[in-house]
Amino acid sequence: MASAKLAVAELNKGAGISGRPCQLIVVDAADESDNIETSLCGLVESGDVDAIVGMHTSAVRQRILRAVGGHLPFVYTPLYEGGESTPGVFAIGETTTCQLRPAINWLGTNRKPKRWFAVGNDYVWPRVSHRMARQYIADIGSELINETYVPIGSHDFTQVLDSIKAMHADAVLVSLVGQDAVEFNRAFGQCGLSKSLLRLSCAIGENELLAIGAENAENLYVASGYFATLDTDANLAFKERYLTHFGERAPTLNTFGQSTYEGLHFLGSLMGADRRNEMGQDPFSYLSARGCAYAGNRANLTPIYMARCNGNAFEVITRL
Repeated sequence: MASAKLAVAELNKGAGISGRPCQLIVVDAADESDNIETSLCGLVESGDVDAIVGMHTSAVRQRILRAVGGHLPFVYTPLYEGGESTPGVFAIGETTTCQLRPAINWLGTNRKPKRWFAVGNDYVWPRVSHRMARQYIADIGSELINETYVPIGSHDFTQVLDSIKAMHADAVLVSLVGQDAVEFNRAFGQCGLSKSLLRLSCAIGENELLAIGAENAENLYVASGYFATLDTDANLAFKERYLTHFGERAPTLNTFGQSTYEGLHFLGSLMGADRRNEMGQDPFSYLSARGCAYAGNRANLTPIYMARCNGNAFEVITRL
């Protein structure tokens, strides 16, 4: 919310969006929310919204598209499995291909795990990602020995951890989101696996890492397009604007929050008169903390970085 509010403030310091002030209306898009469709349909039918900027799971994206898809522009901001081709949907986040393939290759070269175990929430992003990961893992001469899926909202991972031990895995691909990722990684560390097994995630941000705890984060790697610790000109400028706007006690920056900032500025570029003739031609840039460019859902030019968890912070190792 803080990142989105900063983007709105910046847009409104200029011409807003298409010469009109930008106003933020918030709809709860949690997976467990029962009234996402009703809320959005009411806003669309009343003419109260002109576009959607969505930061939520792919399962919720599919619900939104069934309810109001095609009625207004929809900028989808977080990482996802790729392949979104619905007219009017602009998926600007990282995809499995650009995150997972180079991350697995890097770990294969530098840490050489042979037996991978995948655990994820039971919805489209983890299932598609693991199907793709099976080939990426095979390409480095290793094997995906098992896939396990749990409902969103799971807290007890005893059986999963027992399977990881019994199958003698030496790397775990973690495609869990939010609190599920926190609970799994806490339990992983507490049962002593973090000292000997690698973990790779594409969906752990700074807040999740703080909740996991430094004592449970050994050998945990994350591949992402954004980390708050990135020492780039774009991120340093973004952090300066963010802290100037909200002060030193501002909410912790992370990839998911930054994506909402990026999504609103993308929308401003998308709907701006100076950009209308550029869509579908050369990639166009928009204000973000990571220097992105967009040339369609299949060609979002997002830098990807590999980080290792070092205490309660991400240590960015390399650009993949």
